[in-house]
Amino acid sequence: MHQFLIIRLSSLGDIIHTLPAFSSLRKNFPHSKITWLTEEKGKDILDLVPGLDKIIPSLLKKWPWTSKKFWNEFFHLKESIQNKDQTVLDFQGLLKSGFMASLSRGSRRVGFHRKNLKEPSASLFYNFQGNPMPEGIHVIEKNLRLLSFLDIHETKYDFPLQIPERFSESIKEKLKRIGYEPSQKLILLNIGAAWETKRWFPEKWIELIHLLKKKKQLFFLILWGDERERSLAYHIHQKTDISVAPYLTLKGTLALIKESSLLVSGDTFALQAASALSCPVVGIFGPTNPRRNGPFRPWDKVAFHELPCSYCYKRSCSNLECLRRIQPEEVSFLCDQILENEE
Repeated sequence: MHQFLIIRLSSLGDIIHTLPAFSSLRKNFPHSKITWLTEEKGKDILDLVPGLDKIIPSLLKKWPWTSKKFWNEFFHLKESIQNKDQTVLDFQGLLKSGFMASLSRGSRRVGFHRKNLKEPSASLFYNFQGNPMPEGIHVIEKNLRLLSFLDIHETKYDFPLQIPERFSESIKEKLKRIGYEPSQKLILLNIGAAWETKRWFPEKWIELIHLLKKKKQLFFLILWGDERERSLAYHIHQKTDISVAPYLTLKGTLALIKESSLLVSGDTFALQAASALSCPVVGIFGPTNPRRNGPFRPWDKVAFHELPCSYCYKRSCSNLECLRRIQPEEVSFLCDQILENEE
């Protein structure tokens, strides 16, 4: 029996982008044992993926490396992943994930070509590397191409995510409490992002909301992540009278996205999850490449203005001109295009 270890530790959006590769691997090796090594937050997503034989969550980030708990976890993790008969597929491409591949002692350790690695030194831990790829292709396609080592040449983007009915029912009840009616279209405005350079400006969100309210009588829900984004969401609520989402777990957030007719979002996990769950998306892109990281279905739209400094992938910027160029009227127009096609 074939045995595989997938390594994709983080981030949540990147885990979503690796699911089609897992799906293809499972389809081509239906009776194999497939294990996935991830960090703790990733397990919440992978719990919803049928066909995975085992999920191993790494807890190393919880403690400093000088602590006894760190080393206890390290040796426990080492014991959990070691298997010389397995094929290891590192979709992360970092030194830490390459090191984990080496630690597994798998006889076949497969990673991206050195030119396609975020940290090229990770290639030292592989004994098989993929062919060089253009960095402009979508991350999902890049992950699928890594499977060519196994003579798998998949082009379909399949996301094996199953949201339990109890989460969907819970979301519907929470939405009813804040005034949502099932006959209305649910539009999510995801105002936050992990990077400052991915966050559209509050005043532009406020103007967008006013434009959308004028055109259609729709219910809008502002979705936030951390406490800073929650505070920002309430600020926008005060200016627009649009509801703020209740606190949700990650699985609850996925259920909410699945119930929605449209998500407007920057380059974040919410956008990647919406694409995976077939929720139409209007993406707002600044420093990252929408062709590489963005939505990919024919009905999705992207607001993006290419500049000489585009695709910098910087987490801080002195002017954020790439985001300033994106106007609320433009995003409103893209929303209308999607909503009109649904009617």
